[in-house]
Amino acid sequence: MKRNHFLYLSRQQIESLEVTMQEVIDSLEKMFVEMGNGRVEMPPKPGIHPRPDAFIHAMPAYIPSMNAVGMKWVSGYPENWRLGFNYINGLLILNEVNTGIPTAVMDCTWITAVRTGAATALSAKYLARKESSTVGIIACGVQGRSNLEALACMFPLQKVKAYDLVPEVANNFADEMEKRLEIEIEVVDHVKDAVAGLDMVVTSGPILKNPKPTIQPGWLQEGAFASLVDFDSYWTGAAQAEADKIATDDISQMEYYRGAGYFQQTPRAYADLGEIIAGKVPGRESANERILGINLGIALEDIATASLIYQRARE
Repeated sequence: MKRNHFLYLSRQQIESLEVTMQEVIDSLEKMFVEMGNGRVEMPPKPGIHPRPDAFIHAMPAYIPSMNAVGMKWVSGYPENWRLGFNYINGLLILNEVNTGIPTAVMDCTWITAVRTGAATALSAKYLARKESSTVGIIACGVQGRSNLEALACMFPLQKVKAYDLVPEVANNFADEMEKRLEIEIEVVDHVKDAVAGLDMVVTSGPILKNPKPTIQPGWLQEGAFASLVDFDSYWTGAAQAEADKIATDDISQMEYYRGAGYFQQTPRAYADLGEIIAGKVPGRESANERILGINLGIALEDIATASLIYQRARE
């Protein structure tokens, strides 16, 4: 590293690098293999909560094989939309591994959105049926878009059903994503219509500590996969208990959240993505399994993505 060589990357600059969703998915898959083999370092993310259901988290991680180390400082404020601001905001800093000298600071909005969608797609690769072609998207904001784009990289999608508390948001989502992905998207009026009879389901609303969940047992069909991006905010305890398997991106972090008051009705996860992708434990084992993926959003995902961005920016 050259001395005093330091990059600041705005969101606009990051997006101009044209790092693709598929590249992020591939980078995360390599990272999860390292995680599954115990070759990474990442503590559970500590956080503060200045407002109800709001958080600001510190997320450090180290991936030796990628020569990547750093930390994300990220906030999530569910009421920001009322002010015209993003739900998620923050910065990510990378350090040089051998000296600890900071090498880059970058906006983390795009990183957070894309790596979250990529993690859902990886979960689905190992936990959904390979022929899955229909998706329900519940909550049609940034994460709804990112998750659908990522799933479209991995599956031959033919039909999408979209639901949002604000119909205009769902309609705008359908118009934009139909053009971008060339997939038929139907806006539905009820949550159940975006769950029942579909191969895959993504719930991507705000993360709430004391949610009033909507999704009931019996809605998710046999053989389906669901990604709970918003933790258990949309899923009743009975609906979660109906799953044959629950996986997460980090079991220790899920238990950390449970101790903080989340996931009170959520069964324990049987494995994390690192174990599954590294081949330590099986993913889907039969066509009839109902499987939930509850990815918490871990720092390793951010650092793997940021390292990819940093290398592209240097080039």
